[in-house]
Amino acid sequence: MSANPLRSAKIPHSALPVTHTDELDWLRLYRSRRVGPVTFIRLVREHGSVAAALDFLPSIAATSGVANYQSMSRDSAEIEYAAGQKVGAKLLFLGAANYPPKLATIQDPPPVLWALGDPSITHRTSVAFVGARNSSSLGRRMAYKLSQDLSSEGYVIVSGLARGIDAEAHKAALGGGTIAVLAGGVDTIYPRENSALAQDILENGLRVSEMPIGLQPQARHFPRRNRIISGLSQAVLVVEGASKSGSLITAKNALDQGREVMAVPGNPMDGRAAGCNMLIRDGATLVRCAADIIEALATPPQTPPKIPAARPKAKRPDKTLSRTLMSLISSAPVQEDILVRQTLRPAQDVMSALLDLEVTQKIERFAGGGIAASP
Repeated sequence: MSANPLRSAKIPHSALPVTHTDELDWLRLYRSRRVGPVTFIRLVREHGSVAAALDFLPSIAATSGVANYQSMSRDSAEIEYAAGQKVGAKLLFLGAANYPPKLATIQDPPPVLWALGDPSITHRTSVAFVGARNSSSLGRRMAYKLSQDLSSEGYVIVSGLARGIDAEAHKAALGGGTIAVLAGGVDTIYPRENSALAQDILENGLRVSEMPIGLQPQARHFPRRNRIISGLSQAVLVVEGASKSGSLITAKNALDQGREVMAVPGNPMDGRAAGCNMLIRDGATLVRCAADIIEALATPPQTPPKIPAARPKAKRPDKTLSRTLMSLISSAPVQEDILVRQTLRPAQDVMSALLDLEVTQKIERFAGGGIAASP
């Protein structure tokens, strides 16, 4: 099961960091209040550089009636940078040569990633494994076998370092290379029982996170992590997952990102297999062995179209359009392209108005591109 891929989000090459100050500015902009991945990209594309985008943030807030808006301080960015250096992590910047190429094509790629290990592994073909933490013995054995066989064929295995299916997939792929995507800081292992596994991954793989160094993961961080797991991969395989689980959220992300979605069927009487069986019913590739996965990946994915160039300079917020948008946005997330159709206004005008509403905390974005009114 697959869908049309979303547009590839690009950063102007001239905006990539050259100096240490530039690197700090990237951290400052991404860590500033109400600046998510999509907002970051648009600000930089509209203003040409991260430094210019930082300068513009207070004015867009002030124009919308938010006084005393402050971006992340340079001192705070320096503290985070130093913490990353201390644990041996490196920064990967969206648009740079060492940034994961497939991740760069999703709608909301993290502009900054902390990485521990070898980033070049992200340039190889990879398959994501997701599944239940409270997995069955059979599910864990299946995950291990599939991961082992794919790894022996040269595929990189991506997962989230959780207990259960994730851990088995990582263990089986240690020899061939595996990527662990963390919900907290790249140096913060959760659960602690996987600390030894996390260290083993660094010998022939990679750990990545968009979160600050040392951050303890919270429930709200996992959906954001899940979009990176699917974004790094050509396909997502669900081994065990309930009908309402994080595994199915990751599968939904994969579909939105144009990735292949696959699932291992399970006993209809086992709730842990309900999500997998639902995915197969709805068109996901049924997986019995690694050969099924390799066969499904034989056709290369469609190349995402490029984003048209943005205007060199942002206009002042259109208050009438902003009010119209707020009348169309509720607590239920709605996609941006739907808002463009409903307003009958140029897409770029709608994007700019949404940027204004996001920075002024009137709306918020969710993984996958959904937009909802702020609570």
